[in-house]
Amino acid sequence: MTYFEQFDIKKEIKKAISDMGFEEPSPVQEKAIPVILEGKDVIGQAQTGTGKTAAFGIPIVHRVTEEPFVQAIILTPTRELAIQVSGEIQKLSRHLNIRTLPVYGGQSISQQVRALKQGVQIVIGTPGRVLDHLRRKTLRLQEVRMAVLDEADEMLDMGFVDDIEAILKEMNRERQTLLFSATMPPLIRRLSTKYMKTPVTVTISKKEVTAPSIDQCYYKVLERNKQEALCRILDSQDPDLGIIFCRTKKGVAELTEALQARGYLVDGLHGDLTQPQRDAVMRKFRDHSIDFLIATDVAARGIDVQNISHVINFDIPQDPESYVHRIGRTGRAGRRGQALTLVTPREMKHLRSIEEEIHMRIPAQQIPSIEEVVEKQQISWKNLIVDQIDEGDDLTLFESLTNELLEEYEPKQIITSLMKLNFSASIGEYDSGYNFGETGGAKGMVRFFINVGKNVNMSPKILIDEISEAVGIPGQAIGRIDIFDKFTFVEVPEEVAPFVYEALRYSKINGARVNLEPAKPRPKRSLSRSRRTDKKQ
Repeated sequence: MTYFEQFDIKKEIKKAISDMGFEEPSPVQEKAIPVILEGKDVIGQAQTGTGKTAAFGIPIVHRVTEEPFVQAIILTPTRELAIQVSGEIQKLSRHLNIRTLPVYGGQSISQQVRALKQGVQIVIGTPGRVLDHLRRKTLRLQEVRMAVLDEADEMLDMGFVDDIEAILKEMNRERQTLLFSATMPPLIRRLSTKYMKTPVTVTISKKEVTAPSIDQCYYKVLERNKQEALCRILDSQDPDLGIIFCRTKKGVAELTEALQARGYLVDGLHGDLTQPQRDAVMRKFRDHSIDFLIATDVAARGIDVQNISHVINFDIPQDPESYVHRIGRTGRAGRRGQALTLVTPREMKHLRSIEEEIHMRIPAQQIPSIEEVVEKQQISWKNLIVDQIDEGDDLTLFESLTNELLEEYEPKQIITSLMKLNFSASIGEYDSGYNFGETGGAKGMVRFFINVGKNVNMSPKILIDEISEAVGIPGQAIGRIDIFDKFTFVEVPEEVAPFVYEALRYSKINGARVNLEPAKPRPKRSLSRSRRTDKKQ
């Protein structure tokens, strides 16, 4: 087992990693970081969500100095990824005097020029804007020590190959070059041969694993609703004993505190606990004093507790191997187990990669409704009341108030109100976070506008497949589709509209980068002229 502490990197970086709550490197980090630290060129075959940003970010932050010139450059296909990567590297360098600057189109170039003049060590940018700076001579790459092509296949798909080559030619020939890509088409191989020096290839091993005694499913949730969704699942499932996995120790601490505040019997396990504290938590878990253990992957290593009925991935694991390892803690000794995963819209493609690796489709489940939770909880509430009566405790303290209420209201009204109060205290509200307003869709549907159409060979089948794959809804649930030369309208059910919006608003459909937005209402007089494209095409 490898820990970040074992890497030969600056102590300030180790502290930053600890601040971020990470303890153990992901597989791509464990393989790539030592090789990159040796100064070798690296080709990393890794998808988004595997931790590849830190795989190249940690060595970059380790190698750059405080000298005020550009020493490392990272090329990304989109502005969103440039911002995301920049944020990650800023976190890694928070205890060092290193400046990071994202440069991309759509932002004032003069603002970027001013920042570059003040002295920047690491630049993260899209090829078009980086090339623009080079032509203006506002960016110099002659002293670059490290260059990264992130999501190289995406950049090539978007037609950036000429820009990338022009940028690479401006750099110091003695630089170290790192290339990360989910796929390795011939064009990427040609780039690596031309611009890299005997690169080391790093890939994540693929393992075929089956878990016949484990019932697996996932729930689609928005990030802001994850805690409430988890509580509804716990209340409706009524698990015997289980483990809830979080990605970081900070996440473990926050979720533990939140669930304890709502009355759940849980405790957390993470790397900051002393051995006596860890032993105390595990003792409570083994003797069923708590129902759930909340843990990181690292903290849960070596746990071998029988009769675990549920494993819940509050945070989806970074790679398929971790997923298989997590869920394997249930479904043992001939018993059936439950493995549940919460998935946000942006994580749907990551879920699909897990399904591909384990060679099975994980079915989706609906978050339990308030009615379902109440129905399930009524039994436990009744048992609590009956137990209180049977215990025969002295209740004279409440007799005065009880008699007063009975004089004014019917017993049924009082009991129902008390039950509602108890329910309100334990169940929160769901917040979709979106009010799309009137979009001109059919009743119960939200209509979206997409900025591409026949010009990218859009067809109803392609659009239906893309939405079904990204959001996990059946194709027949998708409503009316209107495809025009340069734009498209599509209707989806209101309940999944937020997921469609978050999953597809900055995605690619049929190879084209698209933007998806709520549509404007149709003008009334034009309704009769609107045409429908047959979804069966």
